Amino acid sequence: MSALYDTIGLNYADLRLPDARIAQRIEDALGAARTVLNVGAGAGSYEPRDRQVTAVEPSAQMIQQRSSSPASVYQASAEDLPFDDKSFDASMAVLTIHHWSDQEKGVMEMRRVTRGRIVILTYDPTFRGFWLLDYFPAFVTLDERQMPQMVNYEKWLGAVNVATVPIPHDCSDGFLAGYWRRPAAYLDERVRTAMSSFWALGDVSDGLRKLEGDLESGAWAERYSHLIELEEHDCGYRLITTD
Repeated sequence: MSALYDTIGLNYADLRLPDARIAQRIEDALGAARTVLNVGAGAGSYEPRDRQVTAVEPSAQMIQQRSSSPASVYQASAEDLPFDDKSFDASMAVLTIHHWSDQEKGVMEMRRVTRGRIVILTYDPTFRGFWLLDYFPAFVTLDERQMPQMVNYEKWLGAVNVATVPIPHDCSDGFLAGYWRRPAAYLDERVRTAMSSFWALGDVSDGLRKLEGDLESGAWAERYSHLIELEEHDCGYRLITTD
């Protein structure tokens, strides 16, 4: 993961700006925790500003893009957290678990160092309601290979709450579904470079040509007209929270 993000993380500070509405859901899930560990922290998105945060990130490139904050930052991996047992009130991991080399070990490390709640924002690999899959069907196989099934979290952590996180139509965070109502954005190479899923697919030229053609002909607008007026949309993202 470190080597990958040393490459694709170049534009994260500009294109992966935390969305306030998603941030609020994470804040609420953290409850009353005062000390919070952010695992796979990237450039620091979604770290609460009113709590004592410790960030863990394997990529030096991502760490360099962090804005000024009082958070303590460690270059380390989720699978080997450099902290004593029960060091934090809560821990969080935002759109990162699919990059971990050993997901179960990483989650169990979070459990080891956390006294209370664990909060994980991720994607349900069984979800099929996002239109981008119609143009890049290889995402289905990629998600099934990379993303943990929802049942795994209960297996690893015991009882968990799984909540849908709808994505706002003007989401400021440019993750894969962040532009669901702005389809032309996916034609922009710079936008795609901040999405690890596109890097994992490799050659996506066929899908891009199909999408561009459908946007020009009006076929996209006709096929997905039900999305045009939506303020937010379920694109498969889920917030996992332990009891």
